[in-house]
Formats: sequence, structure tokens, C-alpha cells
Amino acid sequence: MTMLTPRTPTKLAPPGRSRRERRAAELQAHTRLVGERLAGISARSGVQVLQEVDASPAGLTHAEAALRLERHGANVVAHERAPRWYRQLAKAFRNPFIAVLVLLAAVMYWQDPADPGVVILSVMVGISGLLRFWQEFRSGRAADALKKLVSTTCAVQRRAGSGSAPTTFEVPMDQVVPGDVVKLAAGDLIPADLRLITAKDLNVGQAALSGESLPVAKADTRLQDLGRPDATDPVEADNLVLMGTSVTSGTATGVVVATGADTYFGSMAGSLVGERPQTNFDTGVRRVSFLLIRFMLVMVPVVFMINGFTKGDWDEAFLFGIAVAVGLTPEMLPMVVSANLARGAVAMSRHKVVVKRLNAIQNLGAMDVLCTDKTGTLTEDRIVLDRYLDVHGNEDTEVLEYGYLNSHFQTGLKNLMDQAVIDRVDEAEEVVVDARFSMVDEIPFDFARRRMSVVLGRNCVVGDFGRAEHIMITKGAVEEVLALCTHMRDRGERVELTEQLRWHVTRIAEDNNRQGLRVLAVATSTMDTPRETYAVADEDGLTLVGFLAFLDPPKADAARALTGLADKGIAVKVVTGDNELVAARVCADVGIDVGQVVLGSGTDDLDDAALRALAARTTVFAKVNPVQKARIVRALQADGHTVGFLGDGINDAAALRDADVGISVDTAVDIAKESADIILLEKDLTVLEQGVIQGRTTFGNTIKYIKMTASSNFGNVFSVLVASAFIPFQPMLAIMLLVQNLVYDISQLATPWDRMDEEYLRRPRNWDAKGIGRFVVTIGPVSSVFDISMFLIMWHVFGANSAAEQSLFQSGWFIEGLLSQTLIVHMIRTRKIPFIQSRASWPVMAMTVLAVLTGLWLPFSPLAPSLGFVALPASYFPWLIGVLLAYCTLTQLVKTWYIRRFNTWL
Repeated sequence: MTMLTPRTPTKLAPPGRSRRERRAAELQAHTRLVGERLAGISARSGVQVLQEVDASPAGLTHAEAALRLERHGANVVAHERAPRWYRQLAKAFRNPFIAVLVLLAAVMYWQDPADPGVVILSVMVGISGLLRFWQEFRSGRAADALKKLVSTTCAVQRRAGSGSAPTTFEVPMDQVVPGDVVKLAAGDLIPADLRLITAKDLNVGQAALSGESLPVAKADTRLQDLGRPDATDPVEADNLVLMGTSVTSGTATGVVVATGADTYFGSMAGSLVGERPQTNFDTGVRRVSFLLIRFMLVMVPVVFMINGFTKGDWDEAFLFGIAVAVGLTPEMLPMVVSANLARGAVAMSRHKVVVKRLNAIQNLGAMDVLCTDKTGTLTEDRIVLDRYLDVHGNEDTEVLEYGYLNSHFQTGLKNLMDQAVIDRVDEAEEVVVDARFSMVDEIPFDFARRRMSVVLGRNCVVGDFGRAEHIMITKGAVEEVLALCTHMRDRGERVELTEQLRWHVTRIAEDNNRQGLRVLAVATSTMDTPRETYAVADEDGLTLVGFLAFLDPPKADAARALTGLADKGIAVKVVTGDNELVAARVCADVGIDVGQVVLGSGTDDLDDAALRALAARTTVFAKVNPVQKARIVRALQADGHTVGFLGDGINDAAALRDADVGISVDTAVDIAKESADIILLEKDLTVLEQGVIQGRTTFGNTIKYIKMTASSNFGNVFSVLVASAFIPFQPMLAIMLLVQNLVYDISQLATPWDRMDEEYLRRPRNWDAKGIGRFVVTIGPVSSVFDISMFLIMWHVFGANSAAEQSLFQSGWFIEGLLSQTLIVHMIRTRKIPFIQSRASWPVMAMTVLAVLTGLWLPFSPLAPSLGFVALPASYFPWLIGVLLAYCTLTQLVKTWYIRRFNTWL
């Protein structure tokens, strides 16, 4: 059993948790009321239901339908719509650092409208916000393109007037109204909630609502049906069919009892619109942002006061304080985060993955628990014949042959299991079906008998005379077929079916049921007196041949993908609406350690603390409804886990929305795709593992930038504090500080294209504001040691110890500060020894070289006078090289100690 140890929460519980719980409770109550209403409709007769909805078996008139459409509205459910472009644009600029930069730019403009710093900050803000807006806008359009712009119709019976004969019309589903009489056939989508009036051999696929992979049989129904008073769950009522499901076989006619938001489907979909809950990424970014802003709010006033009191020029001190604020602000963070996420989205799009919400990429990297539905995600969502067994449970091709003859020769509509048998014979080359069989008669399937029989003619040779022999082949529910059997075929011999043998073969069938298989029995009988027609009474004295066992098979790549995720430190939990036997079988097949399966009903009476404990130790939840799925997700989040959810049905939509990252597939229902953050365009689950790696790379490069920039900026400001206290002039002009930050920050634009060490990608990564603060105050002052060393060198060696020589002092510190900041990129980007054990990507190398060359060139460039620089003597550079080498050595030593002490780096 997979056990989850509660992680020390490194994130705050998503705000509004109580509101989410209230919303979930409201959803549960509303869905329960809708369910009770539908259960009441199921309990009443068809005639009563028609009277209640003021309809007749002949259908509504066109005029009545028009009035009801106006009264009840279109038959559509609530769904989330992408915000207008201008709202998306405004949201792209909603970031605490952008707010700080805008405020600083406004103050600088107020001081001096011609200040170039205003333009610099404005460009930073504009590029960052526009980059995020364009990527999310483009991703949203790609996700919308997944919806097939096809008008889906259904067959509705309507009349021109009250006395007219009914006619069947194809009308768009959104124009179906209560009281409409809808005709259903194989392949039809159920357009609304219907009470069946008539039904014949009707099987309905309900996976989107219930998660049950196999089709559900509905009762053969007539208008005089008296109802099902024992039906409490509308999904399980055999005289109701619900919106969101589809007909797999059979025919039916039903009257619409609910449309749109009033349907069972709509009651669940209505909860999925509105503001989304805060995710791990949102919480982490907010905490880290305000940590860095607190640093700035403490340091800037201190620098301002020290400079004002020591230099006496408060205007200059104010400008210098603004420059320090800009220097402390990781102004490129929004841009780097956006570029990181955009690059991740582009990389994932190459694997046919649509990233609807950019933040989901980093959440995918931080994910340490993946909750997944079973049907359509772990399985292929189709029925296959898994086994053909004799009465002892051994594989026997004779059983397959008889099953094939029954499925092949029946004249009615073949259901999914009949087709699975036919497909299996096509695959099994060792099975040869005797072409001498010919169809004589059949006894069709009905839901009372739960079996069907075909009678075939087989030519036999007895001595020198040929005669036609009729053989009946019966296939159906085990208990129904077994009740008609008097003998069984045992190793080619026909033996009497004693009570002991009957118990034995029943146990064989039950053992396969317990393995999650749907089992049918196959029996035969040779007709004593061949004739042209046969009846149900002839289904007697049968000989049991064996069993056919069916399942929804797991996807070929599911086991490999889930193993890869487990290797990446992600615990996989299955949360499905299907039954526990089927869930356990599929999970075992894909390599999940099942342990004790917990039913959804077993979570209802648990408080939040008990559910957290249960969720931590449970791997498989079965028979789980949508509200229970979402509650399990929230319980795992409350334990400090970053939770992903993979699903494709309406029953998954609430959990997809509440998870830190919701993942769906392109064949999912629209509601599920709208609730998801990431959509897989191909059902290749290995994409998830690639997405996790991409997410961790994206997160790692973001953290890398934050730690590099925050620690070096903190070190610079700490150096400024020391210099301001003891040097009679400004250690660096405000414009120099802005230029230094601009050159450094531009060099960091290549960070999203850097590579991450393989060791970093092996486990989930999460935001840790406390760890970032500890890193900044530990590593930042290291650079101050060498800044102060350069102060002393400029003061004592080069005589820059007076106001007349301040430009030389400032130029010398500018170069050393910029080059040390640039070198720190390579020291911090890896826990290994830089350049030797780990090398940066070529874009990072190129940008850092460019930054170094720019820093060395500026004091000698034509721009030098306007920026306050002076040319440095050649003797300065050996001292510079020595300081930088010493700086790299000490940083590596401190890094080694830090990793040993805290067992972490990035």
C-alpha cells in the first residue's frame, strides 16, 4: 500500500478554504435534491410522468415547444468562458512586483520627467505583462478550438397541431424542451434527462457520470410501466436516462423531464463556474513576492536615512534610495516567470499538449500526488474479451468458438461484448470457425431472461449417411444460463452437473468477477428433433461449455507512465466512480499497489482530519461521486501536498477544478476540458512524465533567478549600507546603480533557456519562502565581503578617498559589482562545481559574457561622462581578477557548507 507521510506544509492552505467547503456542501445539497426529484419520477408510472410534464406520447406541437423554449430557456449547462481579452490583459499586469515598479517609475517621473530610469522601468513592465497576456490568450484560443463547432442534433417527435399526426424531426440539442418525446438509437447522445416510455435492448454508457466503464442495461419498458419505487440513485434507475450519457445499443423513446441546469448533469456543472481556488503556484508566488518586498521596505528607509544624515543632501539621498529600491526589486521576475512558463508551454505543445493556464506548468513540477480517474485515463474505454475459460478456469478455444458463433449469427444489434468476441476471433489465428454452420433461428435477448440463443444447422456424417444437426448456443448471465444447465463439458466429455460441480463452476465465475471481469456463460444443446422455429422453452437441458470474461483494458503505456511518475517522487492514487472490483483489477494491471480499496460512501461521515489520514494511507477510492472526489483532493492539499487530478468526465470536473493542476484529454466532455488546466491532445500518458520534467525545469529556473537576483541585490545593498556609513560620498550614483541593474537583469533573460541538473529533476519542487529568505541572508553577505575589499583597495591602493576622486571609486566598484553579480549566476545555478561538473546552456553563457564585456566597456565608452564613469588604470584589473577568484572560491565553500547544513540548494 502506498503510504503518504504528511509533508511539512511549505505553503499556506489555499485561502477561502471554508468558502470552498460551503460551496461543495451547496453543490452536494443541490445535486441531492435533483437526484431525489428524478428518483420520484422513476417511481411513478409513465402515464403519470407524461401528465406531470403536460405531454403526450405523440409529442408536443411546434407552438408548445416554442413557448416552452422561451419559458425554460435553451437546453445548455453552465460552463466556464474565457474572459474578454481586455480582462485577460489587465490580469496579466496584476503582480506585486509590477505594482512596485509602477510606483517607483511614478516617483522617478515626479522627481524628473526626463529620467531614463522611467523608460527602463516602463519597458520592463510592458514586456512582462504583454508576454504573459499573449501566451495565455493564445493557449485559450487553442483550447477553444478543441470543441467541435458542430451542431449536435437529436430525434424529437413533434406535431404541426393538436390533431396532427406525429412526425420525427432532427432538432439541435439546445432546443429540446421539457415534454418533448425523444427517440433514441445506438450512438445517440442523451440530450436531457428522460423518463423512458418504451425501450428495447437498451444499453447506455454512463462513464461520464458514474465512471462505470461497462455499459449499463436499462429495463425493457412500455408506456404502462408502473415505475421503480426502489430507485434512489437516478444514475442507477433502469427507467431513466440522463444528459451526458450515450446509447451503446438498443432503441428507446423517452419524455424529457429536465433540461439545462435542471438536469442531473447540469446540477454538477453549475458549480464549476466562478473564481477558481488558489493553487500552490499562486500561494507560493505571493509569499515569495511579499518576502522580497519586506526586505525592500526595511532596507530602503535605512539606506535613505543613513545617506541623508551622513551626506546632508536629502534630495540626493532620496534619489539614491529610489535606486536602491529598484536594485532590491527583482524587476525582471514577472518577465522571467512569464518567459519560463511560455517556453514550457511551447515545449509541451510539441508533445501535443495544450496548456490553458500557464501557472499549471510549475504546479505540474511541484505535484507530489496525482489523483486519477480510471475510465478513459488508465483504461482504453472499450470492451475486450480478456479470457475464454472452460469449466475449470483453463483457457479453451472451443469456448471462444461457441461464443463467436452466438455473436456472429445473431441478427439483432450486436452489443459491445458481442463485438469484442468477434474482434478476438479475428485476432486469434488458431480459431477456425466451421463454415458449414448455417443460421436456423434465434431467441433474442431480453432483460428478463438476460441471455440470448441462436440455433445453427451443422452438417454431420454418421456412417454413410449425412444429416442436418441443429445445435443451440446460449450466451448470457452466469446465474441465468447455469440454471438451465444439466450437464457440463469436461475435457471433451459431457458429464452430469452435480451440486458439487455446480458449486465448482460457480466459484470459477465468481473468482473472475472478483478480478474485475464481467463474466458470461456459454452453453450448448443438440436438438433432438430439428425444426424451423424454436422458443424460450427450448432453452433447457443445456450443457455448460465455459465462460467468457470481459474487461476495459488498461492502456499499453499506463504502467510505464505511472512507474515513471513514481520514480519522480509522485504518489499515484486512483479515485474512480467505478466499482471496487474493476478498479482493483485495473490498478493491479498497471502496477499500482492497491491495498485496501475505500468506497466513496465510507468518506461521507469522516471529518476533515479523519479524511486527511485516510487519504494519506489509501491508494484506491472506488464508487466515488463528484463531491467526494473534490473533497479527497482538498484533504490531500490540506496535508501540504501539491495535487494533480487526471480525469475526463463530468464526474471529474469538480476535482479537476479544485486540484493544483487539472489534467484532461481531448476526448473528454467539454465540462471536464473547461475545468482542466492542461489538455492532452493524444492519449499518451508518458506525456505527463515529460510535463513533470518540464514543470520542474521551469520552476527550477524561476527559483534560480529569484535566488541569484535577491541574494546579489541584498549583498549590494548591504555593501551600500557599510559604504554609506563610512565614506563621505555616495559609493555609487543612482544612475550607475540603475544601469548596473539593467545590464544584469538583461543578462538574466536567458535564464529560462538554462538546463537543470538531473538530480534536481528527480523529486517534486515547491515554493519555500522561508528557505529563500535563509538563502538570501546567507549567500548575499558573501559578495559584501569582496565589495568591502574593493572599497579598501580603491581607497588605499588607488587613492580614491575624497570627493574629488569619487568617480574613480564608483567606477571601480561598478565593474566589480557587476562582474561579481554575473559570476554568481554560474555559482548559484547548480549545487555542483560550476564549469567543471555542470555547465550552463549556451544562451546563458553568451548573455553572461555579454554582460561582462558591457561592464568592462562602459567606463571607457563615449557614454562614460554622462553616466559619471572615468577610465580605470590598467593596474586595477589584476586586483579585480584576484578579488573575483577569491569571491568564487569562498562562495563555493559557503555553498558546500550550506548544502550539508540544510540539505538543499535551489
